[in-house]
Amino acid sequence: MLLTARTTAARPKALRTPRIAAVLVTATASAALVAAGAPSPIAPLGIGDPLFPHLGNPGYDVTSYDIAFTYRGDNRKPLEAVTKIDARVTQPLQRVNLDFAHGKVRSAEVNGESVRSASSGEDLVLTPAEPVGPGERLRITVRHTSDPATGKKSGWLRTTDGLAMANQADAAHLVFPCNDHPADKAMFTFRVTAPKGLTAVANGLPAGGPRHHGSTTTRAYRTHHPMATELAQVSIGRSTVLHREGPHGLPLRDVVPTKDRKALERWLKKTPGQMEWMERKVGRYPFETYGLLIAPVKTGFELETQTLSLFEERLFTLPHIPEWNVDALMVHELAHQWFGDSVSPQTWSDLWLSEGHATWYEALYTEERTQRSLEDRMREAYRDSDGWRADGGPPARPKRPAPGQKISPFRPVVYDGSALVLYALRQEMGHGAFARLERQWVRAHRDGNATTADFVRLASRNAGRDLGGFFDAWLYGEKTPPMPGHPDWRKGPVRGK
Repeated sequence: MLLTARTTAARPKALRTPRIAAVLVTATASAALVAAGAPSPIAPLGIGDPLFPHLGNPGYDVTSYDIAFTYRGDNRKPLEAVTKIDARVTQPLQRVNLDFAHGKVRSAEVNGESVRSASSGEDLVLTPAEPVGPGERLRITVRHTSDPATGKKSGWLRTTDGLAMANQADAAHLVFPCNDHPADKAMFTFRVTAPKGLTAVANGLPAGGPRHHGSTTTRAYRTHHPMATELAQVSIGRSTVLHREGPHGLPLRDVVPTKDRKALERWLKKTPGQMEWMERKVGRYPFETYGLLIAPVKTGFELETQTLSLFEERLFTLPHIPEWNVDALMVHELAHQWFGDSVSPQTWSDLWLSEGHATWYEALYTEERTQRSLEDRMREAYRDSDGWRADGGPPARPKRPAPGQKISPFRPVVYDGSALVLYALRQEMGHGAFARLERQWVRAHRDGNATTADFVRLASRNAGRDLGGFFDAWLYGEKTPPMPGHPDWRKGPVRGK
Protein backbone atom coordinates (compact mmCIF):
# COMPACT_ATOMS: atom_id res chain seq x y z
CA MET A 1 0.00 0.00 0.00
CA LEU A 2 1.21 3.49 -0.80
CA LEU A 3 -0.72 5.97 1.29
CA THR A 4 -0.07 8.99 -0.90
CA ALA A 5 1.49 9.78 -4.21
CA ARG A 6 5.11 10.50 -3.40
CA THR A 7 5.02 14.27 -3.50
CA THR A 8 19.74 -2.05 19.47
CA ALA A 9 17.36 -4.55 20.50
CA ALA A 10 17.77 -8.30 20.11
CA ARG A 11 17.01 -9.67 16.70
CA PRO A 12 13.72 -11.58 16.39
CA LYS A 13 13.76 -15.30 17.06
CA ALA A 14 12.50 -17.75 14.46
CA LEU A 15 8.83 -18.58 14.88
CA ARG A 16 8.00 -21.99 16.23
CA THR A 17 5.54 -22.99 13.51
CA PRO A 18 5.88 -22.46 9.76
CA ARG A 19 2.72 -20.47 9.19
CA ILE A 20 1.15 -19.40 12.47
CA ALA A 21 2.82 -17.04 14.94
CA ALA A 22 3.07 -17.55 18.69
CA VAL A 23 -0.25 -18.13 20.45
CA LEU A 24 -1.62 -15.89 23.13
CA VAL A 25 -1.70 -17.12 26.71
CA THR A 26 -5.48 -17.22 26.53
CA ALA A 27 -5.34 -19.66 23.62
CA THR A 28 -2.91 -21.92 25.47
CA ALA A 29 -5.14 -21.87 28.52
CA SER A 30 -8.11 -22.76 26.32
CA ALA A 31 -6.27 -25.79 24.92
CA ALA A 32 -5.41 -26.90 28.46
CA LEU A 33 -9.07 -26.71 29.45
CA VAL A 34 -10.00 -28.90 26.50
CA ALA A 35 -7.44 -31.50 27.54
CA ALA A 36 -8.89 -31.47 31.05
CA GLY A 37 -12.43 -31.85 29.72
CA ALA A 38 -13.55 -28.43 30.98
CA PRO A 39 -15.48 -26.08 28.68
CA SER A 40 -13.38 -23.29 27.22
CA PRO A 41 -14.65 -19.73 27.60
CA ILE A 42 -16.14 -17.83 24.69
CA ALA A 43 -13.58 -15.09 24.16
CA PRO A 44 -11.71 -13.34 21.34
CA LEU A 45 -8.31 -14.92 20.74
CA GLY A 46 -5.39 -14.05 18.48
CA ILE A 47 -1.95 -15.28 17.50
CA GLY A 48 -0.14 -12.62 19.46
CA ASP A 49 1.01 -10.25 16.72
CA PRO A 50 2.46 -7.22 18.55
CA LEU A 51 0.60 -4.74 16.32
CA PHE A 52 -2.70 -6.65 15.99
CA PRO A 53 -2.80 -8.99 19.00
CA HIS A 54 -6.38 -10.14 18.43
CA LEU A 55 -6.07 -10.90 14.70
CA GLY A 56 -5.56 -14.45 13.50
CA ASN A 57 -6.66 -17.44 15.52
CA PRO A 58 -4.76 -20.36 17.03
CA GLY A 59 -5.39 -24.05 16.59
CA TYR A 60 -5.91 -24.46 12.86
CA ASP A 61 -4.34 -23.72 9.50
CA VAL A 62 -6.64 -22.64 6.67
CA THR A 63 -5.99 -24.37 3.35
CA SER A 64 -8.75 -22.78 1.24
CA TYR A 65 -11.62 -20.31 1.15
CA ASP A 66 -14.65 -20.52 -1.15
CA ILE A 67 -16.61 -17.27 -0.87
CA ALA A 68 -19.87 -16.45 -2.64
CA PHE A 69 -21.28 -12.90 -2.73
CA THR A 70 -24.68 -11.84 -4.05
CA TYR A 71 -24.85 -8.16 -4.95
CA ARG A 72 -28.29 -6.68 -5.68
CA GLY A 73 -27.06 -3.50 -7.35
CA ASP A 74 -27.16 -1.10 -4.37
CA ASN A 75 -23.75 -0.52 -2.80
CA ARG A 76 -25.34 0.93 0.34
CA LYS A 77 -26.95 -2.37 1.29
CA PRO A 78 -25.39 -5.58 2.66
CA LEU A 79 -24.53 -8.39 0.30
CA GLU A 80 -25.69 -11.92 1.03
CA ALA A 81 -22.66 -14.21 1.35
CA VAL A 82 -21.58 -17.77 2.02
CA THR A 83 -18.02 -18.43 3.20
CA LYS A 84 -16.68 -21.98 3.17
CA ILE A 85 -13.36 -22.67 4.87
CA ASP A 86 -11.25 -25.81 4.69
CA ALA A 87 -8.66 -26.05 7.45
CA ARG A 88 -6.39 -28.49 9.27
CA VAL A 89 -6.50 -28.65 13.06
CA THR A 90 -3.10 -28.08 14.71
CA GLN A 91 -4.02 -28.20 18.42
CA PRO A 92 -7.01 -29.45 20.45
CA LEU A 93 -10.01 -27.17 19.98
CA GLN A 94 -13.31 -27.15 21.80
CA ARG A 95 -14.29 -23.94 20.07
CA VAL A 96 -13.23 -22.54 16.70
CA ASN A 97 -12.61 -18.80 16.54
CA LEU A 98 -12.85 -16.91 13.26
CA ASP A 99 -12.18 -13.22 12.74
CA PHE A 100 -15.48 -11.67 11.65
CA ALA A 101 -17.31 -8.45 12.44
CA HIS A 102 -19.53 -5.93 10.64
CA GLY A 103 -21.95 -8.57 9.31
CA LYS A 104 -24.86 -10.72 10.47
CA VAL A 105 -24.46 -14.47 10.76
CA ARG A 106 -27.44 -16.41 9.37
CA SER A 107 -26.16 -19.89 10.21
CA ALA A 108 -22.94 -21.85 10.69
CA GLU A 109 -21.83 -25.45 10.17
CA VAL A 110 -18.73 -27.38 11.12
CA ASN A 111 -18.10 -30.62 9.21
CA GLY A 112 -21.65 -30.67 7.91
CA GLU A 113 -23.40 -30.17 11.26
CA SER A 114 -25.13 -27.02 12.46
CA VAL A 115 -23.28 -25.40 15.36
CA ARG A 116 -23.87 -22.65 17.88
CA SER A 117 -22.21 -19.34 17.07
CA ALA A 118 -21.53 -16.30 19.19
CA SER A 119 -19.71 -13.01 18.75
CA SER A 120 -16.97 -11.93 21.12
CA GLY A 121 -15.03 -8.80 20.32
CA GLU A 122 -14.26 -9.08 16.60
CA ASP A 123 -14.35 -12.90 16.69
CA LEU A 124 -17.06 -15.27 15.55
CA VAL A 125 -16.88 -18.26 17.92
CA LEU A 126 -18.24 -21.63 16.75
CA THR A 127 -18.85 -24.55 19.13
CA PRO A 128 -18.85 -28.00 17.48
CA ALA A 129 -20.77 -30.83 19.13
CA GLU A 130 -17.47 -32.56 19.88
CA PRO A 131 -13.95 -31.13 20.30
CA VAL A 132 -11.58 -31.55 17.37
CA GLY A 133 -7.97 -32.66 17.61
CA PRO A 134 -4.67 -32.20 15.77
CA GLY A 135 -4.64 -33.62 12.25
CA GLU A 136 -8.41 -33.49 11.81
CA ARG A 137 -9.94 -31.55 8.97
CA LEU A 138 -12.37 -28.69 9.45
CA ARG A 139 -14.99 -27.80 6.87
CA ILE A 140 -16.66 -24.60 8.05
CA THR A 141 -19.64 -22.98 6.32
CA VAL A 142 -20.96 -19.59 7.43
CA ARG A 143 -23.97 -17.91 5.82
CA HIS A 144 -23.77 -14.22 6.54
CA THR A 145 -24.12 -10.69 5.26
CA SER A 146 -21.22 -8.51 4.12
CA ASP A 147 -21.89 -4.86 4.82
CA PRO A 148 -20.29 -2.06 2.75
CA ALA A 149 -22.03 0.68 4.74
CA THR A 150 -20.07 3.90 5.06
CA GLY A 151 -19.55 5.61 8.38
CA LYS A 152 -17.95 2.42 9.72
CA LYS A 153 -14.69 0.78 8.87
CA SER A 154 -15.23 -1.74 6.12
CA GLY A 155 -12.99 -3.62 3.73
CA TRP A 156 -15.44 -2.70 0.98
CA LEU A 157 -14.91 0.53 -0.96
CA ARG A 158 -18.02 2.10 -2.41
CA THR A 159 -17.18 3.23 -5.94
CA THR A 160 -19.38 5.45 -8.09
CA ASP A 161 -20.73 2.36 -9.87
CA GLY A 162 -20.33 -0.51 -7.41
CA LEU A 163 -17.75 -1.94 -5.02
CA ALA A 164 -14.10 -2.86 -4.67
CA MET A 165 -12.05 -4.22 -1.76
CA ALA A 166 -9.25 -2.73 0.33
CA ASN A 167 -8.60 -5.11 3.23
CA GLN A 168 -5.08 -4.10 4.27
CA ALA A 169 -4.15 -4.43 7.04
CA ASP A 170 -6.98 -5.56 9.32
CA ALA A 171 -10.25 -5.29 7.38
CA ALA A 172 -10.76 -8.63 5.58
CA HIS A 173 -12.68 -9.91 8.60
CA LEU A 174 -15.11 -7.03 8.13
CA VAL A 175 -15.98 -8.57 4.75
CA PHE A 176 -15.94 -12.34 5.35
CA PRO A 177 -15.14 -14.78 8.19
CA CYS A 178 -11.48 -15.72 8.06
CA ASN A 179 -8.19 -16.20 9.85
CA ASP A 180 -7.24 -12.59 9.22
CA HIS A 181 -3.46 -12.57 9.46
CA PRO A 182 -0.90 -12.88 6.63
CA ALA A 183 0.81 -15.75 8.47
CA ASP A 184 -2.05 -18.03 7.39
CA LYS A 185 -2.12 -17.90 3.59
CA ALA A 186 -4.60 -20.04 1.68
CA MET A 187 -6.09 -20.69 -1.74
CA PHE A 188 -9.19 -18.65 -2.68
CA THR A 189 -12.23 -19.14 -4.88
CA PHE A 190 -14.71 -16.29 -5.34
CA ARG A 191 -18.21 -16.61 -6.82
CA VAL A 192 -19.90 -13.27 -7.39
CA THR A 193 -23.51 -12.86 -8.50
CA ALA A 194 -24.50 -9.41 -9.74
CA PRO A 195 -27.14 -7.84 -11.99
CA LYS A 196 -26.56 -8.12 -15.71
CA GLY A 197 -24.76 -5.06 -17.02
CA LEU A 198 -22.27 -5.15 -14.15
CA THR A 199 -18.91 -6.91 -14.33
CA ALA A 200 -17.49 -8.81 -11.37
CA VAL A 201 -13.76 -9.61 -11.24
CA ALA A 202 -11.62 -11.11 -8.46
CA ASN A 203 -8.10 -12.34 -7.77
CA GLY A 204 -6.76 -15.11 -9.99
CA LEU A 205 -8.20 -16.44 -13.23
CA PRO A 206 -11.76 -17.32 -14.26
CA ALA A 207 -12.95 -20.70 -12.99
CA GLY A 208 -15.29 -21.47 -15.86
CA GLY A 209 -17.45 -19.13 -17.86
CA PRO A 210 -20.17 -16.81 -16.56
CA ARG A 211 -23.49 -18.40 -15.58
CA HIS A 212 -26.65 -16.46 -16.33
CA HIS A 213 -29.83 -16.78 -14.27
CA GLY A 214 -32.59 -14.42 -15.31
CA SER A 215 -31.49 -10.89 -14.52
CA THR A 216 -28.21 -11.86 -12.83
CA THR A 217 -24.84 -13.33 -13.79
CA THR A 218 -22.45 -15.34 -11.63
CA ARG A 219 -18.73 -15.24 -12.30
CA ALA A 220 -16.14 -17.39 -10.52
CA TYR A 221 -12.41 -16.77 -10.03
CA ARG A 222 -9.75 -18.92 -8.41
CA THR A 223 -6.19 -18.21 -7.30
CA HIS A 224 -3.44 -20.57 -8.39
CA HIS A 225 -1.18 -19.59 -5.50
CA PRO A 226 -1.86 -19.09 -1.77
CA MET A 227 -2.88 -15.61 -0.70
CA ALA A 228 -3.15 -13.61 2.51
CA THR A 229 -6.62 -12.39 3.45
CA GLU A 230 -5.49 -8.75 3.32
CA LEU A 231 -4.79 -9.15 -0.41
CA ALA A 232 -8.26 -10.37 -1.45
CA GLN A 233 -9.98 -8.35 -4.17
CA VAL A 234 -13.48 -8.35 -5.59
CA SER A 235 -14.60 -5.61 -7.97
CA ILE A 236 -18.18 -5.08 -9.12
CA GLY A 237 -19.07 -2.23 -11.47
CA ARG A 238 -19.70 -0.97 -14.95
CA SER A 239 -16.31 -2.18 -16.05
CA THR A 240 -14.56 -3.59 -19.05
CA VAL A 241 -11.90 -6.28 -18.77
CA LEU A 242 -9.05 -5.64 -21.20
CA HIS A 243 -6.67 -8.45 -22.12
CA ARG A 244 -3.08 -8.33 -23.31
CA GLU A 245 0.07 -10.42 -23.01
CA GLY A 246 2.98 -10.03 -20.64
CA PRO A 247 6.43 -11.63 -20.49
CA HIS A 248 6.57 -15.33 -21.43
CA GLY A 249 2.97 -15.20 -22.68
CA LEU A 250 1.61 -14.33 -19.23
CA PRO A 251 -2.09 -13.39 -19.48
CA LEU A 252 -2.66 -9.81 -18.34
CA ARG A 253 -6.06 -8.32 -17.67
CA ASP A 254 -7.01 -4.83 -16.60
CA VAL A 255 -10.37 -3.84 -15.14
CA VAL A 256 -11.36 -0.27 -15.99
CA PRO A 257 -14.49 1.89 -16.09
CA THR A 258 -16.03 1.16 -19.47
CA LYS A 259 -16.59 4.81 -20.30
CA ASP A 260 -12.88 5.62 -19.83
CA ARG A 261 -11.23 2.57 -21.38
CA LYS A 262 -9.73 4.44 -24.32
CA ALA A 263 -8.35 7.29 -22.23
CA LEU A 264 -6.66 4.84 -19.85
CA GLU A 265 -5.04 2.70 -22.52
CA ARG A 266 -1.85 4.78 -22.67
CA TRP A 267 -1.18 3.83 -19.05
CA LEU A 268 -2.25 0.21 -19.24
CA LYS A 269 0.05 -0.62 -22.13
CA LYS A 270 3.05 0.19 -19.93
CA THR A 271 2.58 -2.86 -17.71
CA PRO A 272 4.36 -5.46 -19.91
CA GLY A 273 7.50 -3.31 -20.05
CA GLN A 274 7.42 -2.68 -16.32
CA MET A 275 7.10 -6.42 -15.70
CA GLU A 276 10.07 -7.13 -17.94
CA TRP A 277 12.09 -4.58 -15.97
CA MET A 278 11.17 -6.20 -12.65
CA GLU A 279 11.99 -9.67 -13.97
CA ARG A 280 15.46 -8.48 -14.94
CA LYS A 281 15.97 -7.34 -11.35
CA VAL A 282 14.53 -10.21 -9.31
CA GLY A 283 13.41 -13.05 -11.54
CA ARG A 284 10.24 -14.38 -13.08
CA TYR A 285 6.85 -12.98 -12.08
CA PRO A 286 5.44 -15.28 -9.38
CA PHE A 287 1.71 -15.52 -10.23
CA GLU A 288 -0.72 -16.70 -12.90
CA THR A 289 -1.82 -13.26 -14.12
CA TYR A 290 -1.53 -9.55 -13.39
CA GLY A 291 -3.39 -6.38 -14.11
CA LEU A 292 -4.66 -3.05 -12.83
CA LEU A 293 -8.05 -2.50 -11.27
CA ILE A 294 -8.76 1.18 -11.91
CA ALA A 295 -11.68 2.17 -9.72
CA PRO A 296 -13.74 5.38 -9.66
CA VAL A 297 -13.18 6.00 -5.96
CA LYS A 298 -11.22 8.39 -3.73
CA THR A 299 -9.05 6.55 -1.23
CA GLY A 300 -5.71 8.34 -0.87
CA PHE A 301 -3.83 5.10 -1.55
CA GLU A 302 -3.12 2.39 -4.10
CA LEU A 303 -3.07 -1.26 -3.04
CA GLU A 304 -1.20 -4.40 -4.15
CA THR A 305 -4.14 -6.84 -4.07
CA GLN A 306 -2.71 -10.10 -5.41
CA THR A 307 -2.71 -10.37 -9.24
CA LEU A 308 -4.99 -7.29 -9.51
CA SER A 309 -3.57 -4.10 -8.00
CA LEU A 310 -6.10 -1.44 -7.00
CA PHE A 311 -5.63 2.13 -8.27
CA GLU A 312 -7.73 5.26 -7.94
CA GLU A 313 -8.83 6.42 -11.38
CA ARG A 314 -7.96 10.01 -10.54
CA LEU A 315 -4.27 9.06 -10.30
CA PHE A 316 -4.30 8.74 -14.10
CA THR A 317 -6.43 11.79 -14.81
CA LEU A 318 -5.32 14.58 -12.46
CA PRO A 319 -3.13 16.94 -14.50
CA HIS A 320 -0.81 17.95 -11.65
CA ILE A 321 0.59 14.42 -11.12
CA PRO A 322 3.60 14.02 -13.45
CA GLU A 323 3.83 10.95 -15.65
CA TRP A 324 7.02 9.70 -13.98
CA ASN A 325 5.25 9.76 -10.63
CA VAL A 326 2.38 7.64 -11.93
CA ASP A 327 4.87 5.21 -13.49
CA ALA A 328 6.66 4.95 -10.13
CA LEU A 329 3.44 4.11 -8.30
CA MET A 330 2.60 1.46 -10.90
CA VAL A 331 6.01 -0.14 -10.34
CA HIS A 332 5.61 0.12 -6.56
CA GLU A 333 2.43 -1.99 -6.59
CA LEU A 334 3.88 -4.35 -9.19
CA ALA A 335 6.99 -4.92 -7.06
CA HIS A 336 4.71 -5.90 -4.19
CA GLN A 337 3.61 -8.96 -6.14
CA TRP A 338 7.07 -10.36 -5.34
CA PHE A 339 7.63 -8.53 -2.05
CA GLY A 340 4.58 -8.76 0.19
CA ASP A 341 2.27 -10.93 -1.89
CA SER A 342 4.37 -13.94 -2.97
CA VAL A 343 6.76 -13.47 -0.03
CA SER A 344 4.45 -12.31 2.75
CA PRO A 345 5.42 -10.98 6.18
CA GLN A 346 5.21 -13.51 9.01
CA THR A 347 4.23 -10.74 11.43
CA TRP A 348 3.20 -7.15 10.83
CA SER A 349 6.54 -6.04 12.29
CA ASP A 350 8.11 -7.61 9.18
CA LEU A 351 6.20 -5.14 6.99
CA TRP A 352 9.39 -3.19 6.31
CA LEU A 353 10.47 -6.06 4.04
CA SER A 354 7.39 -5.51 1.87
CA GLU A 355 7.09 -1.73 1.75
CA GLY A 356 10.84 -1.12 1.85
CA HIS A 357 11.39 -3.30 -1.20
CA ALA A 358 8.45 -1.87 -3.14
CA THR A 359 9.76 1.63 -2.45
CA TRP A 360 13.28 0.56 -3.40
CA TYR A 361 12.26 -0.71 -6.85
CA GLU A 362 9.97 2.28 -7.38
CA ALA A 363 12.95 4.58 -6.75
CA LEU A 364 15.34 2.48 -8.82
CA TYR A 365 12.94 2.42 -11.77
CA THR A 366 12.52 6.18 -11.53
CA GLU A 367 16.28 6.70 -11.54
CA GLU A 368 16.83 4.49 -14.58
CA ARG A 369 13.96 5.98 -16.57
CA THR A 370 14.16 9.67 -15.60
CA GLN A 371 17.63 10.24 -14.13
CA ARG A 372 16.01 11.31 -10.84
CA SER A 373 18.79 10.26 -8.54
CA LEU A 374 18.27 7.37 -6.14
CA GLU A 375 21.18 8.68 -4.10
CA ASP A 376 19.53 12.07 -3.72
CA ARG A 377 16.28 10.46 -2.57
CA MET A 378 18.15 8.32 -0.05
CA ARG A 379 20.09 11.32 1.23
CA GLU A 380 16.78 13.08 1.88
CA ALA A 381 15.46 9.97 3.63
CA TYR A 382 18.61 9.82 5.74
CA ARG A 383 18.08 13.42 6.80
CA ASP A 384 14.51 12.60 7.95
CA SER A 385 15.03 9.09 9.26
CA ASP A 386 15.60 9.91 12.93
CA GLY A 387 12.33 11.81 12.97
CA TRP A 388 10.49 8.88 11.39
CA ARG A 389 11.98 6.52 13.99
CA ALA A 390 10.92 8.83 16.79
CA ASP A 391 7.36 9.00 15.44
CA GLY A 392 6.78 5.39 14.41
CA GLY A 393 9.61 3.33 15.86
CA PRO A 394 12.52 1.68 14.02
CA PRO A 395 11.72 -0.16 10.76
CA ALA A 396 11.47 -3.67 12.25
CA ARG A 397 10.26 -2.66 15.72
CA PRO A 398 7.29 -0.36 15.11
CA LYS A 399 5.60 1.34 18.01
CA ARG A 400 2.77 -0.72 19.41
CA PRO A 401 -0.78 0.50 19.92
CA ALA A 402 -1.98 1.50 23.37
CA PRO A 403 -4.01 -1.19 25.14
CA GLY A 404 -7.42 -1.49 23.55
CA GLN A 405 -6.45 0.74 20.64
CA LYS A 406 -5.50 0.10 17.01
CA ILE A 407 -2.65 1.67 15.12
CA SER A 408 -1.70 1.75 11.45
CA PRO A 409 1.62 0.09 10.58
CA PHE A 410 1.88 2.20 7.42
CA ARG A 411 4.26 4.95 8.50
CA PRO A 412 7.04 6.78 6.62
CA VAL A 413 9.68 4.61 8.28
CA VAL A 414 8.41 1.51 6.45
CA TYR A 415 8.53 3.26 3.06
CA ASP A 416 11.55 5.47 2.36
CA GLY A 417 12.88 4.74 5.85
CA SER A 418 13.09 1.04 5.01
CA ALA A 419 14.29 1.59 1.44
CA LEU A 420 17.11 3.48 3.17
CA VAL A 421 18.02 0.27 5.02
CA LEU A 422 18.28 -1.54 1.67
CA TYR A 423 20.46 1.25 0.28
CA ALA A 424 22.76 0.96 3.30
CA LEU A 425 22.84 -2.81 2.85
CA ARG A 426 23.88 -2.47 -0.79
CA GLN A 427 26.59 -0.04 0.27
CA GLU A 428 27.73 -2.52 2.94
CA MET A 429 27.77 -5.76 0.89
CA GLY A 430 28.32 -4.46 -2.65
CA HIS A 431 26.03 -4.25 -5.67
CA GLY A 432 26.66 -7.78 -6.94
CA ALA A 433 26.03 -9.53 -3.63
CA PHE A 434 22.94 -7.40 -3.05
CA ALA A 435 21.50 -8.31 -6.46
CA ARG A 436 22.05 -12.03 -5.74
CA LEU A 437 20.38 -11.66 -2.35
CA GLU A 438 17.27 -10.13 -3.89
CA ARG A 439 16.81 -12.91 -6.43
CA GLN A 440 17.48 -15.62 -3.87
CA TRP A 441 15.05 -14.06 -1.39
CA VAL A 442 12.01 -14.17 -3.65
CA ARG A 443 12.92 -17.63 -4.94
CA ALA A 444 13.52 -19.18 -1.51
CA HIS A 445 10.28 -17.87 0.06
CA ARG A 446 7.92 -17.90 -2.91
CA ASP A 447 4.29 -18.56 -1.94
CA GLY A 448 5.23 -18.43 1.74
CA ASN A 449 5.99 -16.22 4.69
CA ALA A 450 9.33 -14.87 5.83
CA THR A 451 10.73 -13.01 8.80
CA THR A 452 13.30 -10.32 9.33
CA ALA A 453 15.56 -12.99 10.83
CA ASP A 454 15.29 -14.97 7.56
CA PHE A 455 16.45 -11.91 5.62
CA VAL A 456 19.34 -11.29 7.98
CA ARG A 457 20.55 -14.88 7.59
CA LEU A 458 20.35 -14.83 3.79
CA ALA A 459 22.05 -11.45 3.55
CA SER A 460 24.87 -12.65 5.82
CA ARG A 461 25.33 -15.74 3.66
CA ASN A 462 25.61 -13.63 0.50
CA ALA A 463 27.97 -11.15 2.16
CA GLY A 464 30.19 -13.95 3.43
CA ARG A 465 30.10 -12.58 6.98
CA ASP A 466 27.73 -12.07 9.86
CA LEU A 467 25.67 -8.92 9.29
CA GLY A 468 23.77 -9.24 12.55
CA GLY A 469 25.34 -6.13 14.06
CA PHE A 470 24.65 -4.10 10.91
CA PHE A 471 20.97 -5.08 10.93
CA ASP A 472 20.58 -4.61 14.67
CA ALA A 473 21.59 -0.98 14.27
CA TRP A 474 19.63 -0.26 11.09
CA LEU A 475 16.43 -2.13 11.93
CA TYR A 476 16.10 -1.75 15.69
CA GLY A 477 18.09 1.34 16.66
CA GLU A 478 16.34 4.47 17.87
CA LYS A 479 18.87 6.49 15.85
CA THR A 480 19.87 5.99 12.24
CA PRO A 481 23.46 4.71 11.96
CA PRO A 482 26.13 6.37 9.78
CA MET A 483 25.63 5.60 6.10
CA PRO A 484 28.37 3.31 4.68
CA GLY A 485 30.33 5.14 2.01
CA HIS A 486 28.76 8.51 2.81
CA PRO A 487 30.41 9.96 5.93
CA ASP A 488 29.27 13.41 4.80
CA TRP A 489 25.52 12.62 5.08
CA ARG A 490 23.88 14.50 7.91
CA LYS A 491 20.63 13.99 9.79
CA GLY A 492 18.11 16.73 10.31
CA PRO A 493 16.64 17.77 13.66
CA VAL A 494 13.97 15.58 15.20
CA ARG A 495 10.62 17.29 15.47
CA GLY A 496 9.94 18.49 18.99
CA LYS A 497 13.60 18.25 20.03
